[in-house]
Amino acid sequence: MAEKLGVYMKLPTVSPYPYTNLAFQGLEFAKDQGKGDEYNDAVFRAFFQQSRNIGRVDVLSDITKEVGLDPEQFRDALERGAYRDRVQQLLQTAYERIRVTAVPTMIIGRQRLEGLYPEDIIRQVIESELAHEAAESLR
Repeated sequence: MAEKLGVYMKLPTVSPYPYTNLAFQGLEFAKDQGKGDEYNDAVFRAFFQQSRNIGRVDVLSDITKEVGLDPEQFRDALERGAYRDRVQQLLQTAYERIRVTAVPTMIIGRQRLEGLYPEDIIRQVIESELAHEAAESLR
């Protein structure tokens, strides 16, 4: 699907695949600094294009430099576990309240897609939800 959308992606050669909890904690740090999207993009590129081990603090700290964040503040926050509880709460909310049990999970309006879907199916769901929303606004 990535190739079809013009996105270069390869299966990472990092073995075993890293735990991503630190990367998620790093995302919360980056969001607090107004750089969440940039960090997220850089982490995806690091893992899916460069096969970097995003489960390591030193690798994540290098990534923060790429997006204009202070790597020392970042490292300190991760080593202190400053975002550990927030990430745990987000995961708990995703599981208990939103019922996310598969990755990826997309919630589009009233519809839920779990797993991988072709682009045309996702477009159909979006169009259906937009039509439903438009009809509801006329009531």
